[in-house]
Amino acid sequence: MKCHICGARLENIVTDLPFKVSETAIVILKGMPVLQCENCREYLIEDKVLEKVDRLLEGASKNAELEVVRYAA
Repeated sequence: MKCHICGARLENIVTDLPFKVSETAIVILKGMPVLQCENCREYLIEDKVLEKVDRLLEGASKNAELEVVRYAA
């Protein structure tokens, strides 16, 4: 697959990404699989991964300022 920004190749990697779930809460998902561009570092989250991300974020605490959750494919 090619990057939609620069056209370089996307590679499968596992990384940690932050998600803002409210005005005061951020959830970091650890060990999340993404496709990342070798050139510009832009990333793409596949649909099946995003579905799981949505479920994980729904279960995250909205009261915590920062929460770390393992993706665990």
